[in-house]
Amino acid sequence: MQSPTGYPIGSEEHPLLTNNPHALVHYLDIDLYANNNDVPDLSSMHAPRLFATHAPALSLSDEVMNNNSGCKIIYVWRNPKDCFVSLWHFVNKMRPEEAITLSLDKYFDSFCSGVNNYGPFWDHVLEHWKVSLAMPEKVMFLSYEHIIEQPDHYVKKIAEFIGCPFSGVEEDEGVVSGIVKMCSFTNLSQLEANKNGKTKRYIGHDTFFRRGVVGDSKNLLNSEMINKIDRIAEDKFSPYGLKI
Repeated sequence: MQSPTGYPIGSEEHPLLTNNPHALVHYLDIDLYANNNDVPDLSSMHAPRLFATHAPALSLSDEVMNNNSGCKIIYVWRNPKDCFVSLWHFVNKMRPEEAITLSLDKYFDSFCSGVNNYGPFWDHVLEHWKVSLAMPEKVMFLSYEHIIEQPDHYVKKIAEFIGCPFSGVEEDEGVVSGIVKMCSFTNLSQLEANKNGKTKRYIGHDTFFRRGVVGDSKNLLNSEMINKIDRIAEDKFSPYGLKI
């Protein structure tokens, strides 16, 4: 079975099996343009080029957002309660071992108030949602929960969206399910490349791996916290037709 990249699915030669994903898909804001004095040379990267970013939609350049640019954006959002819990765990894992764990209550208040490195969670989601409604051929807006529920379906949708649909032969040979299996949390979290090593910014590769169980936030947040996030989400999103 061959993946669309040309690498055999499940082969030991596949770069995803020997590299941390962050080494293969570079972040525009963290890796490539982190130093304002350096403009990266992207000519060595084969087209179509794949990048990641945390940037809000309003911060992306006109060249990126122009409907004629050929650039496409896939935006994945998550239930805000689970997203907050995941973020809290992630931030604490990045702190030195001797550091005191960040207070859940204080971090919760900051999250609800919109204090975030890349702007308020609510605005970040809503901006991309609006653009996806205005330019659905440009921005694909996906739910983490839906992807977890139907991974094969959404892998095919993403492939179609970026103009690289799977052929009938590829589907019959199990390429889609092979990609899902190879990219699964179960597989990637057990690889040596993700258990050891650090990124260019000295973040441990294992920091990025925590099983994101849908609805797990109920085991950490109390009813008052849950109700508060639900109210904010309703106020922010419902006028624009976005439902959790």
